[in-house]
Amino acid sequence: MRRRLAARLGQSVVVIFIVATIAFFVIHAAPGDPVSYTAKPLPPSVQAQLRQEFGYDKPVGVQYVRYLTNVARGNFGWSFSRDNRVSTVIAQATPRTLLLAGVALALSFALGVGLGVAQASRGGWFDRATSGILLFFYSLPDFWGALMILTVFTQWWQLFPPGNIVDPTIHDYLPAWGAFRDRVAHLILPAASLTLLNLAGIARYQRAAMLEVLPSEYVRAARAKGVSERSLVWRHALRNALTPMVTILGLLLPAFLGGAVFVERVFAWPGLGTLATSAIESRDYDLVTATVIVGAVIVVVGNLMADLLHAAIDPRVRE
Repeated sequence: MRRRLAARLGQSVVVIFIVATIAFFVIHAAPGDPVSYTAKPLPPSVQAQLRQEFGYDKPVGVQYVRYLTNVARGNFGWSFSRDNRVSTVIAQATPRTLLLAGVALALSFALGVGLGVAQASRGGWFDRATSGILLFFYSLPDFWGALMILTVFTQWWQLFPPGNIVDPTIHDYLPAWGAFRDRVAHLILPAASLTLLNLAGIARYQRAAMLEVLPSEYVRAARAKGVSERSLVWRHALRNALTPMVTILGLLLPAFLGGAVFVERVFAWPGLGTLATSAIESRDYDLVTATVIVGAVIVVVGNLMADLLHAAIDPRVRE
């Protein structure tokens, strides 16, 4: 197990390096540079001075080597669009994305596993009805589904705030409990959007895994011994059916981060997705590359955690 973990760590470093390299050269291939897209137009002489200071007048290969050297020292550069150090901007946005994606991921798996088990064990009209509903949500594009949820629950019914992470007007003046409620109220719609858009796939995978496990001999033997159907499904069959779901967890992390980009944009959630899209628009080289690196690190860490969880569930993996 230790050798496997060490090998995965080595692979993860290579993956992050490749992702960072691709992101660097792709953003540099776009026309313009950070100096040309500042909020306030700068005189040509000032632009030339800034390009020389930050090395943007050098060949791309030289800029690449310089960037890797700085990153190795923990320096991710300067964000022209945010007028701050990239590391500071990333440190502010990352916890917000982790909160949104973490809540949506937990809800998606809890509800998806529950629905998949219920579909496989009950079958009949319940399976057909829920499958049709889930297929509808699964077919929705991320941005369109988020826009529909935003329209229904903030314009038609006005049950939740339309966006942002808190109410910028009153949040700082609220007591502790009021501030917590304000934060939760702003989290509900983006988390629900991301959950609904990923719930169907998880439920289908869990349903298929349960349908493979339920006809097994040990399940039939337990049923012959008089084990209740509820205990048979939730305590015996589900344990083995969860093993492939752990692998799916690792595969779905990139989808959650990709979906978070659209959801954050729709709900003005100030996370990595919003940060990355605004940085791309302003050709903020260092900020774009840093957001991609952080996203790759989150995916890699999530996959490593999925491997460890897989080993905890299936003893054969630990050998």
